[in-house]
Amino acid sequence: MKNKSITPRWEHFEHEADIGIRGIAPTLEQAFEQAAIAMTATVTHLDSVSTSKVISIYCEAPDTELLLVSWLNELIYEMSAQGVLFNRFEVVIDDDTLSAMAYGEAVDRQKHHPAVEIKGATFTELRVYQQADDTWVAQCVIDV
Repeated sequence: MKNKSITPRWEHFEHEADIGIRGIAPTLEQAFEQAAIAMTATVTHLDSVSTSKVISIYCEAPDTELLLVSWLNELIYEMSAQGVLFNRFEVVIDDDTLSAMAYGEAVDRQKHHPAVEIKGATFTELRVYQQADDTWVAQCVIDV
């Protein structure tokens, strides 16, 4: 039984020179969304990012842990290639396939004051699992 009283959330965790990100939510999809939000929060304050631009993301991997890394790296690619920051996501996971809509806007250095540049999601501390209370956790360390 899903614990619907759990509010999806994200958090950072300590990891030497890099940054750990973690999404925690009632569903796997929401945990992936929260991990992506945690990643954006390493760059800028989330409330400074509007949702004027929408980008479709699609990726696949043989398991959920590799799918998380693929998802985050696709977002990092889009952030770099298109010069955007995201603050909202709608993720659908079907077996080993993820499709999503990422909402954000073009980077404005005066408005967003980017703190770090994310190089990539890593396999360090990579875990995707369901806790005893049925909430999902999706986490890894990002290289900054």
